[in-house]
Amino acid sequence: MKFFADTAEIDDIRKLAESGLLDGVTTNPSLVKKSGKDFLDVVREVASIVPGPVSAEVVAQDYDGMMREAEVLRKIAKNVAVKVPLTPDGLRTCKALSGDGTMVNVTLCFSANQALLAAKAGAAFISPFLGRLDDIGQPGIELIADIRIIYDNYDFPTEILAASIRHPIHVLEAAKLGADVMTAPPSVIWQLFKHPLTDSGLAAFTKDWESTGQRIA
Repeated sequence: MKFFADTAEIDDIRKLAESGLLDGVTTNPSLVKKSGKDFLDVVREVASIVPGPVSAEVVAQDYDGMMREAEVLRKIAKNVAVKVPLTPDGLRTCKALSGDGTMVNVTLCFSANQALLAAKAGAAFISPFLGRLDDIGQPGIELIADIRIIYDNYDFPTEILAASIRHPIHVLEAAKLGADVMTAPPSVIWQLFKHPLTDSGLAAFTKDWESTGQRIA
């Protein structure tokens, strides 16, 4: 499973990139607003830090507007993936861009039928939103399972990018079901390291080692 960070905070991205575990980044208008920085500057800087896909979202809602914005975004760097909404105009844009060799991330997916349409439009990534489905009482993880079956049935190359990840259990369940990618806030990614037995075991080893009075270097 590939790990993407869902953030526009440069310092957080640098720290995760230094861990060697970060495969890409996803952004959206809300995250950029939270960062308080210029959108294009953020995308440009993130793309220089992370060699993997960096999703940058269009804000236009019509085909012509999306195509104009996509032209600006994909010129920033080769690893920029243009993110479009799962609407008729969004998928028309996806078809045009993917046919021209541009990576496209189709976002705001809430049903398996929508995911099927995105795959047929040539999406590089489909982003089903687990947490937002959970918020309205629908088990978001079941959507990952349905999409996996459909994509495997027809050998679609579109990668399932589990989004709206709220906690480590979402990551675990998405990985068990075969999601290709997960994108989560940096805080959730760092939580994956945590286990009380790891902490207590390390503390015991450290205490015992110090009692020997030895040094390795």
